[in-house]
Amino acid sequence: MSTCRSPPGQTPLHIAVVNQDLRLVREMISRGADVRSPRTTGTYFRWSLSKLLYFGEHILSFAACVGNEEIIRLLIQRGADIKAVDSLGNTVLHVLTLQPNKTIACHVYDFIESFDVAVDGVTAEMIPNLEGLTPIKLAAVEGNIVMFQHLMNKRRLIQWTFGPISSCLYNLSEVDSWGEDYSVLELVLASKKNEALRILDLPPLKQLISLKWNKYGKYYFRILSLLYLLYIITFTLCCAHRPLKPLDRNITDPRDTTIFIQRNLQEAYIKEKDRVRLIGEIISVVGAIIILLLEIPDILRYGAKRYFGKTVLGGPFHIIM
Repeated sequence: MSTCRSPPGQTPLHIAVVNQDLRLVREMISRGADVRSPRTTGTYFRWSLSKLLYFGEHILSFAACVGNEEIIRLLIQRGADIKAVDSLGNTVLHVLTLQPNKTIACHVYDFIESFDVAVDGVTAEMIPNLEGLTPIKLAAVEGNIVMFQHLMNKRRLIQWTFGPISSCLYNLSEVDSWGEDYSVLELVLASKKNEALRILDLPPLKQLISLKWNKYGKYYFRILSLLYLLYIITFTLCCAHRPLKPLDRNITDPRDTTIFIQRNLQEAYIKEKDRVRLIGEIISVVGAIIILLLEIPDILRYGAKRYFGKTVLGGPFHIIM
């Protein structure tokens, strides 16, 4: 006969919540079960890509993931903290963005948020985890299109509607790269999930990118392209007109095809054209140093592993050049 055991680190109240036994949950709470501080322990409950389920560590996050509103309401009324974080810094709202059933997760997200009260102007959805990600940023990084679109719609303010046409305003805090250390736009580009790039096609991100490109991006791109072409042309001309002199020794090996050799430093800068080439060489060296210095802040910002592994950020090409 086989036996079925629960994963280590769970309290009896966790098990009752997962089994959606409302009567047993009520009975345990009435007998003094703590709903504020108990947390599951052990690596079984830690988030990783190999885990099929991630319910967090707190009682409330377990109830949220199974989607039982009666248990959620009961736990919150008895003192469960919506802003409580687990060992990864995730609140219950973070945990919901990582659930496979995205439709239920969106519904439960709104349900829990209706109980949330701002403390010193901070709500649960404004709390970042240990990676600095709020729920909306985590949804973007994970490529959770359903949750991200749902959270963006919650930020939408409808100005007016006329039949099928409507005018909306969106709160772009945390979304736009202006004034944000890690905005949604940057996080999506640096994400390891290919699904995350599809978020850029959602409103209002698509309109925002188009606006930024037409107002700033295309001019910045054209200037950089022009400077890059001039730099490469200068570098190429310096290489093509490098200081060479005829070989002054006899060729003894038939496989030796060398007919010119490099001039020494005293002979390299004598003529007027040599001085012109010197200017081009200085431009080449200074330009390479400037490019390197411009890339260092991005390496420090994203980390070497993520920077070199993501070609959309530049990858190794700029550093190699």
